[in-house]
Amino acid sequence: MKIWLGGTLRDVDDAKVSVLDHGLTVGDGVFETLRASDGQAFALTRHLDRLTRSARGLGLPDPDLDEVRRACAEVLKSNPMPLGRLRITYTGGVSPLGSDRGEAGPTLIVAVGPTARRPDTTAVITVPWVRNERSAVTGLKTTSYAENVVALARAHAAGASEALFGNTVGRLCEGTGSNVFVVLDGQAHTPPVTSGCLAGITRALTVRWIGAKETDLPLDVLDHAEEVFLTSTLRDVQAVHRIDDRDLAAPGPVTARAMRIFDEQAGADLDP
Repeated sequence: MKIWLGGTLRDVDDAKVSVLDHGLTVGDGVFETLRASDGQAFALTRHLDRLTRSARGLGLPDPDLDEVRRACAEVLKSNPMPLGRLRITYTGGVSPLGSDRGEAGPTLIVAVGPTARRPDTTAVITVPWVRNERSAVTGLKTTSYAENVVALARAHAAGASEALFGNTVGRLCEGTGSNVFVVLDGQAHTPPVTSGCLAGITRALTVRWIGAKETDLPLDVLDHAEEVFLTSTLRDVQAVHRIDDRDLAAPGPVTARAMRIFDEQAGADLDP
């Protein structure tokens, strides 16, 4: 396997990042995950735009997007696979121990690994922890994912694939790595970014393609929503058949339509 690091392709065994890299020591980094089908990344431009926004939000220099595009192309060419998870990681680079950033410059890593198409339906749980919609890093896709690791482990222990968070004021927010949609009176709704959720790429495309509404929703909307579905880079649109102890018929008609439209539109344009 080949990985992009330090401006070039390297064998995976030779791709080494310093133990003093700020992404390792304090989680000072941002990332993007893209779906790659037969060597072609989906929605690359949108992902690179968000990578830049996240970097700026952390005060990192803008990534060299020409290099990132070249790195993605080289990695995908060197690691052929039918369906892959392409990961771009951009960190604060080698720095002193502590929160201060060093002067060595950022670290860019691009890697890909095989993945499989998600099931059409899944189970989720809600967790007692909250997203802070007023955090300094709200809306940024940072490498500080420990909170998500803990919540996802609880979901897996409960036989679910995702955990859903409310925010500090009791509104529905997002999953550990997905956005959530609910169907009320036949209309799809998803929390606005002001809830503290990440502005997901798949979320934005789904809102546009199916006419979903961005709506401030209470967390307990999950108790009576007609349908619930998740969106993310690797899930695309995925129906939810169980939330905690509540079973839902899935996919319902609105979700099934969203799944069909997303597949059609994404298949027609790799960089929408």
